[in-house]
Amino acid sequence: MKKTMLLLIASLLLTAPGVYAAVETGKAAPDFTLADTNGTAHKLSDHKGEYVVLEWLNHECPFVKKHYGSGNMQALQKEFTGKGVTWLSINSGAEGKEGYTSPEVANELTKQKGASPTVVLLDTKGEVGKLYGAQTTPHMFIINPEGVLIYQGAIDSNASPDPSTIAGSKNYVKAALDQSMSGQLVADTTTKSYGCSVKY
Repeated sequence: MKKTMLLLIASLLLTAPGVYAAVETGKAAPDFTLADTNGTAHKLSDHKGEYVVLEWLNHECPFVKKHYGSGNMQALQKEFTGKGVTWLSINSGAEGKEGYTSPEVANELTKQKGASPTVVLLDTKGEVGKLYGAQTTPHMFIINPEGVLIYQGAIDSNASPDPSTIAGSKNYVKAALDQSMSGQLVADTTTKSYGCSVKY
């Protein structure tokens, strides 16, 4: 009886909404192709030889507003794209759900926020978000020039939506990029992401 119950629970967990494949830090990042807000297709493997940041995005989320309203995310984007890092902001919001934007609105928001990603990619079917196990906005992933995932998780160490907490928190994304790009091992390779749930 107990064994049957355990098998049933395991089955429910595997099929429950919101339980997606997750990528493993230290392993090859799975390849994908997505169109940007101007209709151009981008393939992750085309960026082999570069550092790549994946940032899951929903401008309606208070936790995203924390980092964009304060200029924190834009500063990070500018700093590292200036060092040759490819920054892919990904919106996995399904049409009709919170966070979904048309390509035109997405472009307008990028302009309004003064954001500096390399491109904004639209994942309205949620395939890439589910492939990576992206759970929140923001949810951050860093891939090294060899195509290996070296960090996944939160942008920083304070899970509050309050922008005043940014100054006293550890920015895991900046730390991981600084460490890896200077030949050091990344100290924090996986953390628990925080934010609004991705609206698949």
